[in-house]
Amino acid sequence: MDLSWRSGMLHLNYPGRGLRCVGLEGMTRVTALECARYFLTKPDREAGDDITHLKLQKLCYYAQAWHLALHNEPLFAGHIEAWTHGPVCVDLWHNYRDYGANPIPSPTPDEFDCEALAEEDRVFLDEVWNAYGVYTAKYLEGLTHQERPWLEARRSGRRDTVIAPDSMREYYASVTDR
Repeated sequence: MDLSWRSGMLHLNYPGRGLRCVGLEGMTRVTALECARYFLTKPDREAGDDITHLKLQKLCYYAQAWHLALHNEPLFAGHIEAWTHGPVCVDLWHNYRDYGANPIPSPTPDEFDCEALAEEDRVFLDEVWNAYGVYTAKYLEGLTHQERPWLEARRSGRRDTVIAPDSMREYYASVTDR
């Protein structure tokens, strides 16, 4: 495990599990990699369902955004940037970039155990999966391109512009109020 202190938070990097941050409000619930691996266990592979890197990025973005809106805290540490094809968690991009547009396989039991996540986190991620998992990667990309957090971040024209957590929280909280 590697430790570092940045931006007022203790960053704990667990080999094979990802980054957790501890700040004044406590530890993040899961790592971005755990969130991604959980979603990678969901498709019915025997029926031909799969997840590409593009779709995985959008699912993790929606998990983070809705967790901020509903629980007023991030689900996982790390920032999400507004790239051309939608929101990208850079930590995940580095982990899965070699797959390109190809399907990403389910993690092996040695790589990830769903039961290691708290039940409330599994329930939350299942709700995100049920809401967004049925859609294609391109549909989810188009959806994010219509929503304020990505649009605001893209105004700079730079690929590495961070989507502000407050922007995600405020937008998705406003959607729940409708």
